[in-house]
Amino acid sequence: MEIRNHLFSPLTNFETYQIMTALKTKDTKKKFGLRNLATICYETLQYLEETPCKFQSKDKIVEFREAVKKFNLTNSECFMMANDPPTNPLHIQLLVEDSEERLTEEQVAELLKIVEKTLLV
Repeated sequence: MEIRNHLFSPLTNFETYQIMTALKTKDTKKKFGLRNLATICYETLQYLEETPCKFQSKDKIVEFREAVKKFNLTNSECFMMANDPPTNPLHIQLLVEDSEERLTEEQVAELLKIVEKTLLV
């Protein structure tokens, strides 16, 4: 995946969670008269509260991005790892294209430690 227009970039689950939490604090039904928006916010928050993004922070995501630069991961691979932090080598194989060729077993183990330290705390 390649971002062609930097003004339209995807949001991580953490960013979505922040936006939905901010919308929840406003009374969207009364202010906007949009009951559908309130339902979407509620259901999205219900899902996101059961994911690791609830415990992430902007600083931790930046720390993760800095720590994994040495692995030459693409932006989309880092994005997917932030949204769905891998917990085992198989999970990394699913998230990183050609991981068997690009990463050694030691690098995979190091990557898992970085993810555990930054994204799963």
